[in-house]
Amino acid sequence: MERTASFSDTNNSLSSQPSLASVPSLNSHSHLFNASNTSHTCLATLKPHTSSYTSSLTLAGKFLYAGSSDREIRSWNHTIFLSEHLQNTNLVTAGTGAVKSIVVHSNKLFSAHQDHKIRVWRITSHDHDQQKFTHVATLPTLRDRVTKILIPKNHVQIRRHKKCTWVHHVDTVSSLALSHDGKLLYSVSWDRTLKVWRTKDFTCLESVRNAHEDAINAVAVSEEGQVYTGSADKRIRVWRKREGEKKHCVVETLEKHRSGINALALSSDGCVLYSGACDRSILVWEKGENGKSAVVGALRGHTKSILCLCVVWDLVCSGSEDKTVRIWRGIQKEYSCLAVLEGHISPIKTLTATLHHTHHPSQLSLLLFSGSLNSDIKVWQLFLPLLST
Repeated sequence: MERTASFSDTNNSLSSQPSLASVPSLNSHSHLFNASNTSHTCLATLKPHTSSYTSSLTLAGKFLYAGSSDREIRSWNHTIFLSEHLQNTNLVTAGTGAVKSIVVHSNKLFSAHQDHKIRVWRITSHDHDQQKFTHVATLPTLRDRVTKILIPKNHVQIRRHKKCTWVHHVDTVSSLALSHDGKLLYSVSWDRTLKVWRTKDFTCLESVRNAHEDAINAVAVSEEGQVYTGSADKRIRVWRKREGEKKHCVVETLEKHRSGINALALSSDGCVLYSGACDRSILVWEKGENGKSAVVGALRGHTKSILCLCVVWDLVCSGSEDKTVRIWRGIQKEYSCLAVLEGHISPIKTLTATLHHTHHPSQLSLLLFSGSLNSDIKVWQLFLPLLST
């Protein structure tokens, strides 16, 4: 199958589009915010890859996991990031091409790969900073493939003269997300499909073909099980499995972006969706009383495409082709940019973050990790005031 994505991982193909003039800006200068009370510093710059870049980052427990554009997965104990030297990197390699997404549930790590596969690893920790990765399965599993291949109705056309079973992704697996209880894994691909896997035995339960009209770049799942997919076709689709039904169906199609969507993130309560695209804006979608989502405004400040997003508490972190990371805070539907993190020399491809309480009762500490297309991972610490609203 030919690759359908309009967005790729090289600098030359990052095409920033005009911002959305029709969507109001949510940037606020309210008294609720005082950016001068926010301080930040770069604690360390990691260079884990010599001939590739960091394509995915995630945090689980005390470990940071990083996937590279050259099939590597590494982990570090992030509690020791006050040191610039950071020995004891844990490493495993698999497949070909980039590791596009990583999620961790219990002692298992799921990785999405450019070679159309999802791989499952068992994590064994030996001491406070040593981990071992043991390959458990490659999805679809051999059992899934064998049980489906004998029945003609399980075959789908992928090219004029080629078929395969519906459990296969046939292009880059671009993003993964877990259900809140960890029982289901959702995967999306440049082959325009959304698939649902059972994490207990790695069985593919469902495949939605032609979920979008172009490559799917992002997926996010709410606590209630509502699934959001963002595509190069400029649309966000909202999926839900209605009571008594076995398959997910589209309940909403959100159309405001004028360019391919690269990133999605949900607020902690699942009521607010953030989407980032090549139009340089982060759109904020809120659920109305009827349960439908509507765009309430945009966060503006980046000068080029939005490539990645993450949400921690009331903070939205955005990474851009403009080589900066911005930290936004939203309180009472008002947003302010608290910090602009500068120092990367290439576009920001991936972000992850965690929040800590400090010894000061009115202050929080945000530990943020940003990976760029020149292989650097930067470790940032931000001190933020607690707000009384």
